[in-house]
Amino acid sequence: MIEQRIAQRVLDEALKTGGDFSELFMQDTDNNGVTMANGVVEEATYTRLRGAGVRVLKGTKCAYAYTADTSEDALLATARAAASAIDGVAQGETRSFRVRDYSVAPRTPFASVANDRRVELLREGTAAAKAYSDEVTQVMAKYIDVDHRIMVCNSEGVWAQDRRPRTRVMIQAVATKDGEAQTGYESPGLGMGFEAFERIDVRSVGEQAAKTAVTMLHAPQCPAGVVPVVIDGGFGGVILHEACVHSLEATSVARGESEFCGKLGQKIASDIVTAIDDGTLPGEWGSINVDDEGTLPQRNVLVENGILKSYLFDMLGARRMAHPLTGSSRRQSYQYAPTSRMTNTFFAPGEHDEEEMIATMGDGLFAARMGGGSVNPLTGEFNFAVLEGYWVKDGKIYCPVRGATLIGKGAEVLMKIDRIGRRMWLGQGMCGSASGSIPTNVGQPRIRVQNIVVGGKGGAL
Repeated sequence: MIEQRIAQRVLDEALKTGGDFSELFMQDTDNNGVTMANGVVEEATYTRLRGAGVRVLKGTKCAYAYTADTSEDALLATARAAASAIDGVAQGETRSFRVRDYSVAPRTPFASVANDRRVELLREGTAAAKAYSDEVTQVMAKYIDVDHRIMVCNSEGVWAQDRRPRTRVMIQAVATKDGEAQTGYESPGLGMGFEAFERIDVRSVGEQAAKTAVTMLHAPQCPAGVVPVVIDGGFGGVILHEACVHSLEATSVARGESEFCGKLGQKIASDIVTAIDDGTLPGEWGSINVDDEGTLPQRNVLVENGILKSYLFDMLGARRMAHPLTGSSRRQSYQYAPTSRMTNTFFAPGEHDEEEMIATMGDGLFAARMGGGSVNPLTGEFNFAVLEGYWVKDGKIYCPVRGATLIGKGAEVLMKIDRIGRRMWLGQGMCGSASGSIPTNVGQPRIRVQNIVVGGKGGAL
């Protein structure tokens, strides 16, 4: 992307006002997208994003500037713009680079795939959703692929390159009857080239979206109360992601804005809970070969048998808290300075039988599919919608219910988990934070929470 001599000039320029560290990040990304409504292509897009950002640190002070112009003159001007926020006398110059290329080429690059193959995938998923039931009246489908190539180098001699292909298909089905409508949504993705669709079955994606929509269309409103809740695996891990691990990122912890500040080595969860963030899983949606500061990702055990073991750190957070890096620095693009972020975050598998969880829970809610929600990282208070839920009576699934929400605090829920199943799987999403929107996986086996506030508009069932 750039000659080493030019990169060194840029980094040295950024140090001239007293910074003790400078960094150059460069990006060249191709994006393809296709959007379809009821089997008709509405939009097909291709975009290319290129640019660079320069960051200067002095202790825990940070300055960042970026540009879409990657010429030498523009990069030097960007370095001067970042340096202008730092006061002091030049302290040194850039060390010799240790060049590392972590890129792995996809088996089937997206550039080799004709658009009609992308369109055909969406048509197959749409047809499967419509075939599920006559009550499915609308199907929206979307395909994306991203070939994200980055280079990051810094004044300490780091030079790291990575290539991060990823692709995803999203299908939303709408079922209607007597003026009412319900939706179902599925959106699997993988961190690989077009060969991902040897593993992703778009017909199954369409069928599942339709099943959720039709099931919820015929479901009564969920009762409200404080009851046991079983949360299924995969995207059920959104509660761990949002209500717990955001509060373990140095972005929050180092500023004293987390409910888990100062709790390393303390018990914060049930004894059966182990929570992990692992950016090294091959081919996964949230995986990286190197982070956006040039540090290798790793398997970070955040909670082990209920004990808080680690936070997630980027360089600035590590400086603020004198903690080792965890390979967790990420950013959406060159337009953002990096911060500590998640990759693939999940509860580790347990030893409990999935069916026994329901059979011994009495009356409560089985949340088969979770939707979106909101959380306050300072307090851990959350509110999440249940996309597909079932009411349980006397240990047996009684009927589907709609409109359910789960309300609580992350720290309290962690302590109330009394069952964790044996099979863990992951769900894909985009996570927004200070450094933009990035691909992350959430996951868990099926778990049971002893009791939680369930919101709903229904009466007794």
